[in-house]
Amino acid sequence: MPDDAPSSLYLIYLRSPRHSLRVSEFAGMRQLDEGLYVLRSDQSRSKVYHAIKRAAQPEGLLVAPLADDPKFMGMAPGALAWLRGA
Repeated sequence: MPDDAPSSLYLIYLRSPRHSLRVSEFAGMRQLDEGLYVLRSDQSRSKVYHAIKRAAQPEGLLVAPLADDPKFMGMAPGALAWLRGA
């Protein structure tokens, strides 16, 4: 994607990953809860899906684009502040 391409927000869920997902390896990623992440990225859903699949090798994986910031409570400390500032 071009540098000026708008970023997308993805909701990611991993079930029983073989390897821990290192959030620091994915710019724009934040963990919300065990196995649940959000990612702001310029990459396509397919590229995000395959990168996560290779990195974590989960039994189950969901990567879904979000049309807007999600509403939530009770997630990881700082997650809502990160989302508002991301």
